[in-house]
Amino acid sequence: MSHWCTKPYGMSRRSFLKAVSAGLTAATWRGLARATGVRPVRASDKKPNFVIFFTDDQGYNDVGCFGSPFIRTPNFDNMAREGMKFTSFYVQPVCGPSRAALMTGCYPIRVAEPRNKKNQHTILHPSEITIAEVLKNVGYATASIGKWHLAGGRKNKYESRLMPNAQGFDYFFGTPLHNGYTRTVDHKSFKTQLMRNGRILKDALDQDGMDSLTKTYTEEAIKFIRDNKNGSFFLYLAHNMPHVPLGASKEFRGRSRRGLYGDVIEELDWSAGQILGTLKDLGLDDNTLIVFTSDNGPWIEAHLRDYGGSASPLRGWKMSAWEGGLRVPCVMRWPGRIPGNTVCHEMVTSMDLLPTCAELARATLPDDRILDGKNILSLMTGEPGAMSPHEAFCFYNYLRLNAVRSGKWKLVLPRPANPPGTGWSGRMIDAVDTVQLYNLETDIEERYDLADQHPEVVSRLMKIIDGARENLGDHAGIGKGARFFDGPRPTSRG
Repeated sequence: MSHWCTKPYGMSRRSFLKAVSAGLTAATWRGLARATGVRPVRASDKKPNFVIFFTDDQGYNDVGCFGSPFIRTPNFDNMAREGMKFTSFYVQPVCGPSRAALMTGCYPIRVAEPRNKKNQHTILHPSEITIAEVLKNVGYATASIGKWHLAGGRKNKYESRLMPNAQGFDYFFGTPLHNGYTRTVDHKSFKTQLMRNGRILKDALDQDGMDSLTKTYTEEAIKFIRDNKNGSFFLYLAHNMPHVPLGASKEFRGRSRRGLYGDVIEELDWSAGQILGTLKDLGLDDNTLIVFTSDNGPWIEAHLRDYGGSASPLRGWKMSAWEGGLRVPCVMRWPGRIPGNTVCHEMVTSMDLLPTCAELARATLPDDRILDGKNILSLMTGEPGAMSPHEAFCFYNYLRLNAVRSGKWKLVLPRPANPPGTGWSGRMIDAVDTVQLYNLETDIEERYDLADQHPEVVSRLMKIIDGARENLGDHAGIGKGARFFDGPRPTSRG
């Protein structure tokens, strides 16, 4: 497996910059675009639109272009044919932290939370700066449609300062929390609310409401795009599905060979098709970057039985510390900018979306704080020789640092089952007796421990672990780079 991003055509960045500095006529510019298949960016170009299509608990294998034999996803697959598939795209192992990482471009253990607490599901402090705020500052219309899950609370107890409208979004339509935690909507179980901006539309979604949620979100998203077609916009479409309780409209129930779970995914694929169709109809297709990915791996637990997805061939699932918990499907599409039918095997993270979108929007990043995300534009555009900007990616489960990946190598730290520092997610984390080392190029399933054969690699990665503990922290201590905005800085996890 190569670490390079495959690029069947194009020119080097150096050659392009040289051509630009020499001055390009309009005819030359058009000829360059035809010859390379990639349209260069000019300062006079309209700023691109951004759509992040974020699903919930969709596993690595739960889409056709990533290998699913049972679920039909023609729109996601077509996005891959017309864009780039990322095979080593990392998020966080559970809902709230994953959203915090995407919004802030930071590891969740770094970001500040109200009252200097650290919650199992991250609650963004109002002083944190989101991708929406960065883009709004340069004139973007911004919308959060779907699941928020960054304000904590429970039933009418959501502080307005923690909700999307106070975190850079002009418009919010969706649920403040998750769907629930049962197979179906039960009269005794938790039921989520549906909100528009600060107003509660439905205090408790029933099964009918859950079944229509994907369709409703899609309609809201299309309306936002149409309303803002003449300007630049950022749409964060964070679907609740396929998090349980599952819901699918009658048009999709019974269609999949993978049961109700497959029906749900196929409706999400339909939703993506509706968004893409709208962009084309409005003439916005060539100026819109759309990113499809999931917040974490599939939720596979006994009480859910066949209501969860698949991370195959990866080991693990949602909340686990193995690849299947944090490595998810990702496709990026931008006609004329991202070369079609290409694959990137480089290590990329959801934290990279903020600095990359900021670069494309010519927005200024905050200079008073550390960001963990990096600009990945060279990877996205298939620049020859482009490599991951990350020396390493750290696998945190809540407060516990469980592993690190650097290049092809992944080091897994010893731990007991249900280890301290992992909260209620710990029930999904198994024991590891000794330090383990895996070559993810040749062993994506994490089956063959090579620690004894490569002590020098173990030693190098342990130094990265030590640096992460010092900078970010872990369950036993607070990192020097962790942010706190309320009162005295804590001296310990307590």
